[in-house]
Amino acid sequence: MSKIQSTFQRLQAEGRKALIPFITAGDPDGEVTVPLMHAMVASGADIIELGVPFSDPMADGPTIQRASERALAAGMSLRKVLAIVRAFRVDDQLTPVVLMGYANPIEAMGEDTFVAVAREAGVDGVLVVDYPPEECVRFSALAKSAGLDPIFLLAPTSTEQRFRDVAEAGSGYIYYVSLKGVTGAGNLDFDEVARRIPQIRSAVGMPVGVGFGIRDADSAKRIAAVADAVVIGSRIIEEIERSPRDAVVANVSSFIRGIRAALDATAGAKQ
Repeated sequence: MSKIQSTFQRLQAEGRKALIPFITAGDPDGEVTVPLMHAMVASGADIIELGVPFSDPMADGPTIQRASERALAAGMSLRKVLAIVRAFRVDDQLTPVVLMGYANPIEAMGEDTFVAVAREAGVDGVLVVDYPPEECVRFSALAKSAGLDPIFLLAPTSTEQRFRDVAEAGSGYIYYVSLKGVTGAGNLDFDEVARRIPQIRSAVGMPVGVGFGIRDADSAKRIAAVADAVVIGSRIIEEIERSPRDAVVANVSSFIRGIRAALDATAGAKQ
């Protein structure tokens, strides 16, 4: 059982929902990322999605695009992201870390090299936005053989065939894109999410995390009522963006604690 799978199993036994914050590695600079990751865990994060900055994103809205631009301007690269995970593992061997990004940096490094280095660094899962399951059979098998969970996206437009493809290729959890749009959009249809999640969970046999459009405690609570995990990215990046550098860790921590409290209240967590 992978670290991600055991985390969801533990949370289910506790009657809790997973909180999965997303940050871009190297935003606002590389020195802040590791302390920020530790602070998010201390504030209630269960899994961390660590964005690999990329110059030409297709799913990220303007907020996360700006985070990638800042990180790239500061010299961040895929190898440096892996070094960040390695540094995080010095003091935290337990919290799962999922790299989220795009295919180009992985293919530039080479799939075999990437998987080997990611495993050595302490990565637990990989979500490659532009790797549809039917086109990355080898990569998915390679990741699984190394103990990494390949995580895939499903969307409101996904078909039953896509459900089956993702169930076969993926592991760990499914990331359900809750709306038709990019990250940070605000047109979240809670009723549609509530209708789709049971269908997806039944079809794929994995926990389902929901992201895109979750911005506050109220939206997080409503999603947590039907999903296994809540993923928050753009709203955290906004907090980073508008905070003085020396206040980034404290301000993000405060925001995460508020979301954690809301999720635990909704899920009836054991205190």
